[in-house]
Amino acid sequence: MSSSPVEHLLIPLIAFVGVTAVGLLLRVWGLKIIHRWSEKTRTRMDDIFVRAVRLPSIFWVVAIGLYFAVGMSELPKEYIAYAFKGLHALVILSVTFMAANLASRLTISSIGKAEIPLQTTGLSQVVIKGIVITTGFLILLETLGISITPLLTALGVGGLAVALALQDTLGNLFAGMHILMEKSIRVGDFVKLETGQEGYVADIGWRTTRVRMLPNNIVIIPNAKLAQSVVTNYYLPETRMSLPIPVSVSYDSDPEKVETILVEEAAKGAREIPGMLSDPAPFVRFIPGFGEFSLDFTLICQVKEFTDQYLAQHELRKRIFKRFKREGVEIPYPVRTVYMKRDER
Repeated sequence: MSSSPVEHLLIPLIAFVGVTAVGLLLRVWGLKIIHRWSEKTRTRMDDIFVRAVRLPSIFWVVAIGLYFAVGMSELPKEYIAYAFKGLHALVILSVTFMAANLASRLTISSIGKAEIPLQTTGLSQVVIKGIVITTGFLILLETLGISITPLLTALGVGGLAVALALQDTLGNLFAGMHILMEKSIRVGDFVKLETGQEGYVADIGWRTTRVRMLPNNIVIIPNAKLAQSVVTNYYLPETRMSLPIPVSVSYDSDPEKVETILVEEAAKGAREIPGMLSDPAPFVRFIPGFGEFSLDFTLICQVKEFTDQYLAQHELRKRIFKRFKREGVEIPYPVRTVYMKRDER
């Protein structure tokens, strides 16, 4: 007695629902165990892994249910083979994209703990994901029975044409990789471009580098131009920097007294002004020296980083001005003496 069409559909449907339900229960149970285990560990890598597989695992369970349903159906063998290949391809794609995101997150998480010449930038994430996705794509082609040898040959022949067409783009890409590997400019550094703009490096992407200026605007520079330009990095070799402050007084002033006042105010400011450093101690030099109408000194102190200089200069100049007034030290105005030659004819 032949089975009815309803039975043909009912058995695969029951298999799909049953297998999927069991798979979802096992998924929930497994994720709970992994989550409890990850809470007991100090590393963040297991937490990243749990977040990465949480959503794709639903798709994998559904794919397993479809695999059993198709296998128990009475479809022609060639259709079943095509369906299995399609499911294999979808699973490989999902695993590839999950692995790409997971590899990117794990690598970025470990960069801060290891001294490797790579930074958490947009370019580094693109490179990592690109390698994983390319590997997954090649595996997919092999699974589908497509030989990759002709494809690699075609890519090699067409690579020259693509390289010529994308010359600027590839130039920016390799320049960005060079910047990352050389570590001359890093994300978070305060830099000054030869064109005059200065700010914090926000990101080094695959084509451009973004610099956030102090007014909170973004300057976008192509990586190739950045690699060829002169850039001052105020965070290398360290963030600490010297702050020279010029001070001018009258020729009637005692240089020793002026030096004592400046050192005392700077030392006091280093203990009270945020961003100023007391080690090494501030000092004064009688430089540039003898000006046209004043004695010119330079007060040299240390600040933690580039932007700390603004508050330090603001506070020190106010304190020095008040101290000069109390001590009777005069800050001279520009003076010019004009001699008039009379014609005695």
